[in-house]
Amino acid sequence: MSTASSRMPILRQLLAEMQQISPNERALIAIDGVDGVGKTHVSQELARLAVSLGGRPIARVSIDGFHLPKADRLKAGLGPQGFFRGSYRYDTFRECVVEPVRAGDPMTPGVWDVALDEPVAASKVLVPSNGIVLVDGIFLQRSELADVWDAVVWVEAPFSITVPRGNARFPGRHDADPDAPSNHRYVGGQRLYIAEADPRESATWVLDNSDLEHPILHGPLEDKPV
Repeated sequence: MSTASSRMPILRQLLAEMQQISPNERALIAIDGVDGVGKTHVSQELARLAVSLGGRPIARVSIDGFHLPKADRLKAGLGPQGFFRGSYRYDTFRECVVEPVRAGDPMTPGVWDVALDEPVAASKVLVPSNGIVLVDGIFLQRSELADVWDAVVWVEAPFSITVPRGNARFPGRHDADPDAPSNHRYVGGQRLYIAEADPRESATWVLDNSDLEHPILHGPLEDKPV
């Protein structure tokens, strides 16, 4: 017999704790994790819950809107190092999102369409004075961004789950095996990030998203599992 999903209660708990971060100011909160772990879906769920439950307003941004052009990404190298070191324009993210949010000015939530490999003219968004900006994406706690966040959610699951989950979005293009050659660039790059930044250890919350119906939340007031 299957048990009832605990997903919504867990996300409501996470949202309630997020509401306490810099409560009278704008807060930048990262939804960090590897490809395929469910970061964007978590961000969407939290934003919908915030609307239905009330409380502080939430605006959403994806770091994917700050990709480098494909030609520049390829110049950085085709292997894991190129993926980790040369995928995003962090200076532009700071200029378009971080600095305006801190100053109370309208932010620009994205500048590049990675699928079309062309610029986008995104409408500016003014975040209310007590608003929360959720930023989802990979590599969010690397050195270029480590000082940006008021709090961080590390969404985790093993590569044996995230790789087939993420690759299901691109049928036939990648192997489900994390160690397959077709996954070397991406899985390898994310392993470099984990080794360098230790993002789980520095996160405010760890959300184990391995079982989508029964995620597990570890928060700032308890020891995170090892």
